[in-house]
Amino acid sequence: MYQLYYYPLNASMAPHMILEALQVDYRLIKVDRKNQEQKSKEYLALNPAGRIPTLVKGDFVLFESAAICLHLAEMHSKTQLIPPIGDDSRALHHQWMMYLTNTLQAELMVYFYPEKHCQSDNATAEIIKAQQKLIHQSLSLLNDQLAKNELADIDYLVGNKINVCDYFLFMLLIWADELEEPPLRYVHLRRYLKHLAKQQAIITVCRKEKLSLADYQ
Repeated sequence: MYQLYYYPLNASMAPHMILEALQVDYRLIKVDRKNQEQKSKEYLALNPAGRIPTLVKGDFVLFESAAICLHLAEMHSKTQLIPPIGDDSRALHHQWMMYLTNTLQAELMVYFYPEKHCQSDNATAEIIKAQQKLIHQSLSLLNDQLAKNELADIDYLVGNKINVCDYFLFMLLIWADELEEPPLRYVHLRRYLKHLAKQQAIITVCRKEKLSLADYQ
């Protein structure tokens, strides 16, 4: 049985959705961020980075959200949550995963934690303002890609079957909901989010993590 060390609406959300989509046995173990449990000696023994999530199965331990998602998809390849080796769509899948983790997620992290990058309130405000623009650029790029996909009758970010990219992007778009220009203001992102919100794995995880999907219905 898999064990997922998680915190609601944290970076563990995407692995949580993947586990649900795979319909495998798993157990959630909450790491209380409010009490800094991710920095505890016990947790650091599993995940020396001191971040959430961590996946455990037997003696095997894996951290980093995207790595966990990809590993789960590859371990259960029959579910086709990742395109097969040799298929061009696999390269596109990896392209978007790298973009989501290295660009959009990274930009969101600076936006949410500007104090890590400066030492004054004025600088913090400037960083937040700058990040809003950068995130808008990323969301616009994704919105444009989804527009092209719709013209080609493609339902998801890569192909016509939901995959790891979609679950990961859904998590990031949920995080971005508090921006001045949230994802729902982008025509094609809004349509995409509403489509994803009908997926049973997403519905189940949002219920467990106490996130309302009312705005996406």
